[in-house]
Amino acid sequence: MSLLRLAYHFFRVGAMNELQYRVNFFVQLIQSAVALAVGLIGLGLVFSHTSELAGWSQPELLAVMGVHILMGGFIQAIIQPNMLRLMDDVQQGTLDFALTKPEDAQVLVSVREIRIWQLVNVVIGAVVLAVAIIQIGERVGPGEGIIFAIALLLGGIMIYSFWLMLTSVSFWVVRVNEMVNLFEGVYAAGRWPVGIYPGWLQGLLTFIVPVAFAVTVPAEALTGRLNLLTLGLAAAVATGLLLLARLVWRVGLRQYSGASA
Repeated sequence: MSLLRLAYHFFRVGAMNELQYRVNFFVQLIQSAVALAVGLIGLGLVFSHTSELAGWSQPELLAVMGVHILMGGFIQAIIQPNMLRLMDDVQQGTLDFALTKPEDAQVLVSVREIRIWQLVNVVIGAVVLAVAIIQIGERVGPGEGIIFAIALLLGGIMIYSFWLMLTSVSFWVVRVNEMVNLFEGVYAAGRWPVGIYPGWLQGLLTFIVPVAFAVTVPAEALTGRLNLLTLGLAAAVATGLLLLARLVWRVGLRQYSGASA
């Protein structure tokens, strides 16, 4: 409950701040619409030459696109802003303001920055997913919906854990912005199922940068491709990454010397 209360407090403060600049909403809406149009055009071009791609039909790939947009909106609205702020605090020695609070420092630095206009992508992704589910038809039932929600949650946990570990590198290395840019480039590959890529790239997108678990696996749940073994593997990987991220964070804190040091 403490986490929910903290998240709600920061969401309310962030919303009040961003509502002062409502033109940003329309800018974000235009950017999201352009990105969606480009994605749909690309999808249309692919299926103008074939009826399926690596066994995925057009509605199924539309579901992959919807998950990719939705998860990207979540990353840009909550995970990325908090991790970038954490990186700045470590470099400038201002992390003390979070460390001296009575709440758990990791929880605090993970929810204090929310970009509400980026949630436009979450809504657009949900709409694209709804259209894909309608096109897929009766194969998507309540069971698939529940498994999809679990897979999506596990994917979100993995992405958060990866970002926390990536950002915690700033406790040792000054310039980590390039790694952040690298993640954004790798995440863009998630707009297609990882099965279409070469084996080495599939491994990278699955176990190094968990894009496959964050995007392809939830889409597999909706299309009936996901088995319980893969879901169990996703749960194990999510738990392992979360524990590892916590360990890297705590070890990194020992290297931190802030303004009060």
